[in-house]
Formats: sequence, structure tokens, C-alpha cells
Amino acid sequence: MKLKELLDGIGFYQTTESIQDIEIVNVEMDSRKVESGSLFVCIEGYTVDGHDFLKQAIDNGAAAAVVCKDVDVDGGIPLIRVKDTGRALAMLAAAYYDYPTAKFPLIGVTGTNGKTTTTYLLDTIFEKQGKKSGIIGSIQVKIGDETFPVANTTPDSLELNRIFHQMQEKEAEQVIMEVSSHALDMGRVFGCDYDIGIFTNLSQDHLDYHKDMDDYLRAKSLLFSGLGNDYHQGKKKYAIINEDDDSSDLLKRSTAQQVITYSCKQDADVMAKNIILSPAGVAFNLVTPIGTTHIKTHLIGMFNVYNMLAASSAAIASNVDLEVIKEALEEIKGVDGRFEPINEGQDFSVIVDFAHTPDSLENVLQTSREFAKRKVYVVVGCGGDRDRTKRPLMADVAVKYADHALFTSDNPRTEDPVRILDDMTSHLSDKEAVFEVIVDRTEAIKHAVELAQKDDIILIAGKGHETYQIVGTTKYDFDDRQVARIAIKEKGE
Repeated sequence: MKLKELLDGIGFYQTTESIQDIEIVNVEMDSRKVESGSLFVCIEGYTVDGHDFLKQAIDNGAAAAVVCKDVDVDGGIPLIRVKDTGRALAMLAAAYYDYPTAKFPLIGVTGTNGKTTTTYLLDTIFEKQGKKSGIIGSIQVKIGDETFPVANTTPDSLELNRIFHQMQEKEAEQVIMEVSSHALDMGRVFGCDYDIGIFTNLSQDHLDYHKDMDDYLRAKSLLFSGLGNDYHQGKKKYAIINEDDDSSDLLKRSTAQQVITYSCKQDADVMAKNIILSPAGVAFNLVTPIGTTHIKTHLIGMFNVYNMLAASSAAIASNVDLEVIKEALEEIKGVDGRFEPINEGQDFSVIVDFAHTPDSLENVLQTSREFAKRKVYVVVGCGGDRDRTKRPLMADVAVKYADHALFTSDNPRTEDPVRILDDMTSHLSDKEAVFEVIVDRTEAIKHAVELAQKDDIILIAGKGHETYQIVGTTKYDFDDRQVARIAIKEKGE
């Protein structure tokens, strides 16, 4: 692709020399991936600055580079000066891959909790409808039956467009993606042509990044303002909003597009009525603008009722028949690491869940409490280098709903795990609650299994589907589910 053509979408830029006849073979922001003919975009990140690696990119064969500040490099290639390389990268990536999100319907799901489950519910619904769908989320990238690892819940704009292009080549007919507040605020999803935006809920998280909850909500609202302000004939766009969340009114005001609300508590476009919760699943009447049907599903807990309402609302907006939605919801067994039971024949229950916010931990503990015949144990920690203000809140929820809390390491990263646990528990006393602090996560899980008796429930929270633990800057193999299985087997010997 001609560099001049690639730059057409960028309004104003300056070049150090002519770019008229330069051919670009790919766009890169990592100098190590640059090859002969690459366009290298220098991105100023939190820990590294791409401008510092410009010489390496030139040595690897870059044909030109995009910069946003003066550089002291004499490499003999054109330097294209723009005001904001991050914004330019999104424009360049979309143009290089020929605007892939304009070629299939795209659904974005944002919210503190429920994003992953909602995307997989929609994937199951579209599969039942006979469509090949793609997912981008915290567990993996999925295209039909193929899966690929992913580094972030929402990749950067360059990687996103590569994935979208791959999905287009593999003939995906529908794409669903998780959209984090970081991605929205940092502009990772600039240029994504969303057809439907879904809001699940808002509760405290990521206050290490956002200055307060209002700023966190502002970031979430960008998905809905990003749906656009015009009404193309034949291309309807929708905002799917949880009417029961206190943030719903602001989010509805953030979009010019049609709004579909869902609720378990009040009048809305899509509702769950006559809800029956049990240890085996959930049953309810799904009331929608296209009819009413009865749902009986294997998914457990009120939080999953909300997830099913969100997915059903988006499916209805996508012209999926109600009967197809019913069949899909009743078939799905669950999502990896989301209230996932671990069964090795033991006479007590072990559940692994990704709950890592006070609200999500409260949801899964309340659900566990409803079905508990005896004691509820919880094993939980908090991530390092993340929001410190939620740590005591997590501990408060744990001791409120569990009979016995075991506080342990999550992903401590570069923080001292003992300090993290002190942040969680220093305000507690043995008189107020029954809890233990066991720094080593494996030992904490083993101890919970050793304590459990018949009909008890152990909830292992915080990591869910993750198969690693980050200590310092190193990722080590670690899977709560596997550790629990080993502990259960050892107890049975």
C-alpha cells in the first residue's frame, strides 16, 4: 500500500522528505516486529516510549516512521510528524486493514462485571442462529471453533484491526468484544464501527487509573457516544442499558441511538419475571418486545439473570428469533472461570470465579450463601499495582458473607504481597470476623479444602480462568482450578 494513500485519512502532518513513491508492507508499533517496508509508529506508553526505539526500527528495515516529537536519529527515512501518534495509529491501522469493522456487525460490551459471560452467551446465541461469530475478550480471541491468546481485555488499536481483518478473512458474520474502560479512555477502540453497545453495570474498580467513579463512568459512556450521531438508512444502531443500575440515565443521555433497556426490578423493554433461583440453575419468564418465553437454564445466580437479559436484548436488536435465544440460553453450561464448579467426587462444593471487585464478590458470595447447607469458605486476595482503595472493601464483603475467609495473594505484581494483605485486613479484628491470612495462594486453597466438611462450599475468587500468577514482573503457571483439584484428591487419599 502506498504511504501517501495510507496517510490520506490523517488531516495534518509534516514530513522530513518526500513520501510519494514509498510502499508500506505493514504497520508496526513494536520495533522488534519491524521488517523491510514497515511503517513504524512511535507510541509514548506508560513505561516505554517508542521514539527511543526508532533507531532499532530503522535498522530492521522501516521504510518510514510516524513521530510526535523531535528525535535525534539520522536514519535516512521519512519521518512523519503528527500531533498525537496514538490517535494516528488507530486511523492508520483501520486504513491499512481496509476498515474491517464496517464489513460485519460489531457488538461492544462494557461494564465492571459480566462482560465475558455476556459475550459468550451472545456467541452461543449466534451459533444457534447459524452464524459464525468472533469474540475478543479477557479469556481469548475466538473465531468460530478456533481460539487464540490475548494479552489485554481489549487489545490496542493496531492489534484490534489485525484481529478484525483476520475475522473478516475467516468469514465471521458477527463479532462481539469486551470493551474495558482503559481501552475507551486510551483510544484503543478509536475507529471501531459498533452497531450495538451493551452496558452491564458499574461498581468500584480501576480507581488506580481513573481519578474517581465519575471519571470511570465517563470512560464507560464513550462506548455509547461512539455509536455515532447519524441515522444511516438500513443500519440501525442500539444502546443496551441495564435499567437497574444507577448509571443508566447518564448512559442513555450519552447516545443518539435507539436505547433498549433491561431489568429485573422495574419496567423495561426486556425483563425477567417470576425468577426462580436454585442450586441447579435459574428459571424465569423472558418478557421482550417480540414476545414472552420461559427460560430454564444451568447458569446460577441473579448476576447471570442480568447477563442473560443483556445478551437477549442485543440478540433481539440483531433480529434473532426468540425461540433461538431460548434454545441457546437453555443449552449453555457456563463460561470458564465464571462460577465454575470443580468436581472430583468430593462431598463439598468448590467453585472458582473471576470475582475481583467488591460488587462481583458480593454477588457470588450471596449466591453461594443462598444454596449453602453448612459453611461457606472464601479464598480471595487483591491484585498488586492496582486500586488500593477497594482492598478493605473486598475484605469487608468476604467476612460479611462467608463463615470463614482466607485472605491470600492474587497477582501481587511488583508490590509486597504482605502489604496488600495488610491493606485488606488491618481494619478487621478477630472479634468481628473469622479469617486467616495465608500469603501463599496454593497453601490457602489447600487449607480451605482441608477445613471443608460435607455440604460446605468453598469459593475461590479473583482469578477465575487465569492460568498464571504474576509475581514481580514474571508470569508463573498457576490455575486455581488445577490447584483445587490436586488438593481435593490429596484430601481423599
